[in-house]
This record gives sequence, C-alpha cells and structure tokens, in this order.
Amino acid sequence: MKRIKIKPNLENIPTQFHKLLEGAEVYDSSCSPEASVMYIDRDCGYFLKKAPLGSLKKEALLACYFHKKGFTAPVVEYLTLEDDWMLSERVLGEDATHSTYLGDPRRLAIKSAEILRALHETDFSDCPVKTRMSDYFDTVDENYKEGALDLSYANFATADEAYRTTVEGRNILKNDTLIHGDYCLPNFLMQNWNFSGFVDLGNGGVGDRHVDLFWGAWTLNFNLHTDEYRDLFFDAYGRDKINEDALLVVSAAEVFG
Repeated sequence: MKRIKIKPNLENIPTQFHKLLEGAEVYDSSCSPEASVMYIDRDCGYFLKKAPLGSLKKEALLACYFHKKGFTAPVVEYLTLEDDWMLSERVLGEDATHSTYLGDPRRLAIKSAEILRALHETDFSDCPVKTRMSDYFDTVDENYKEGALDLSYANFATADEAYRTTVEGRNILKNDTLIHGDYCLPNFLMQNWNFSGFVDLGNGGVGDRHVDLFWGAWTLNFNLHTDEYRDLFFDAYGRDKINEDALLVVSAAEVFG
C-alpha cells in the first residue's frame, strides 16, 4: 500500500476533520486519479477519501452495509460539500499484494478463493443495492458507444466482437449474490493469513458471482505474472458454482468496464 508522507493543507479540508489531522502523521495513499486518499496515523489509523460530488455516496452506503456484515471497518463520517468526503477507520493488516502473501502463491490462490466464497454465501436480503448488474451493463453500453474500451481484459479481436458477446449473453448474469465488484488483491487485507476486511466497495451490491470470479483470477495473473494459479483458485472456490459461459460474458463486459 503506497504511503507518502505529506503536510495537509487544512484550508482545503472540511473543518470536521481538522481535530483528527492536527498533530498526526499524514500520508498520501491515493491509487487512482478519480479520488485522493490520505492515511491519518492516529489511534488505529484512518483513511480520508475525497472524490467528485456524489461519487462516494454508493461506496459509503455499501461500506456501512459491509461493516454491518463484518466485512470491513466502519465509516466514521460521510460529507457532501463541494466534493464528497468519506472518513473510515483502517482495516488492520496488509493487503494481499504484500510480499508475505505473494511469496506463497499457492496458499494465496486458495485463501483468496475461500474469502470470496465466504462473501458469496452471505445473506444479502437487507442489502441496499439489489440490482448491481443493471448499472454494470449500463456502463458497458455507455462506454461502447463512447469508444472507451480496453481489449487487454479479454481475448476478443475487436470491440464489436466483445460487445456482441455481452448483448447475447447478459441474461446469463443474475442478481443473486453479494459481490465485492472489484475483487483484486489490493482490495482485501489480512493479518497473518487471517482475513481482516475489504476496501474499495463502490462497485459492490447484489450481482453475479462471476464478476468477482473474473477479477479474482485476473488479479492473481496480474500480480504473480503467471496464469498458473487460475485453476487452483477456481478449484478452491468450488467448480460447482462456476459457469464458463458466464465468465466469458463478464470478460467481454470488462472490455468496457
């Protein structure tokens, strides 16, 4: 997890967070251009996230829900001002890209599958986001029309071929499982191989398990620089729950994700 020590400018930060920031060690922990993240080294640690107006609403809602289910740390405060601000307690441990975990890839593949299966077996009847796949395919349609795509996520020769696969197969994907939505190694943390919690939950909700399964296999390949552990990951998760046709549709959809 990237951390660069900084001195925050309190004039650009809501007054509600000043007391927490004053006298604390603060680090830039941003990992995408869409949002800035500060790690505040006080008590057990906090993360303060800033993003464009309205963009953190769903993430805050889902983070509160996942905390209720025991899957993440609590949200302390969510503010909507000129921008969105979300203050969360730190999930203890290190994310799964830590050298301890990458150094034992077989164990990591199995553990990643076990964590995911436990999430997918969770009761979702009270989840506030019930139809994640509707938003998912809205994004696919919009990005296809705008030409926003990345063919590296799947083995399709053209954008039209990938989009045709999503159109023909989208009815395979169901809203029948509580999903993370971006199940990559940096997005779950462990302490001594024991699961601590998820982060970055803005794409979660009730959706199709194959979205998480796609990303779970992808992230092992990306971070371990080999696809050797794909089958082990799927075997440990349970082949009885995996539909290869559904995985193909997700891989096509993620071209426009």
